[in-house]
Amino acid sequence: MKKISRVSVVGAAAASAVLVLSVPAFAHVSVQPEGVAPKGGYAVVNFKVPNERDDAATTKVEVNFPTDHPLASVMPEPIPGWTAKVTKSKLDKPLEMHGEKIDQAVSRVTWTADGSGKDKGIQPGFFQKFPLSIGQLPEDTDELVFKAIQTYDNKEVVRWIEPQAKGQEEPENPAPTLELSAATEDHHGGAADDNAKSGDDKAATAASSSDSSSDGSSGSDTTARALGIAGIVVGAAGVAFGVLAGRRRTNS
Repeated sequence: MKKISRVSVVGAAAASAVLVLSVPAFAHVSVQPEGVAPKGGYAVVNFKVPNERDDAATTKVEVNFPTDHPLASVMPEPIPGWTAKVTKSKLDKPLEMHGEKIDQAVSRVTWTADGSGKDKGIQPGFFQKFPLSIGQLPEDTDELVFKAIQTYDNKEVVRWIEPQAKGQEEPENPAPTLELSAATEDHHGGAADDNAKSGDDKAATAASSSDSSSDGSSGSDTTARALGIAGIVVGAAGVAFGVLAGRRRTNS
């Protein structure tokens, strides 16, 4: 029994060690859309950057854009404590957007932690989201692969640049990959669709309220007419009763 117990303990310890070693593999730079990222449309995406170190802070994040599917419109959202820089490059083949030819596209966005002190950048045990509004998304691919570079304040650099091959295990430093959804009619994406649906719901609610109000008014008018007619009948009956009573008194 003692031998079995020792084996069990050793096995549990080994399993725990594997678990601990496996955790960092999931904590990599990733990208996800807010809603959906439709082909041919626009989207807001978040680059999620975790701090994988216990003794250093992430103070710089660089995201490189795919050259085979260039994006002409890229706008960062202001983030307190960070400065964003958008770098554009000249295109070999101009893009056409809204009837205009674009000869430049965004090739890189770099966020640098500003200020000073121990709270500068992404501290150990925390992560940071870096939002971007991007478009026009390509229509001839199902995904966009971005290469990200994460720099710590101890000068360590981690390159998240390895593409994920289909059917293969995830690489050690996978590149952030944005999955594109089917094109939408308005080409604006999830946020625009949600707003449109919200507007339609409000219009439907207003119409329903109007119908209910109209039905209520109609019912009230019918009731009023019925009461008016009943009042007239009662009044006529009272007059007739008075006349008959007067005749009886006169005959008496």
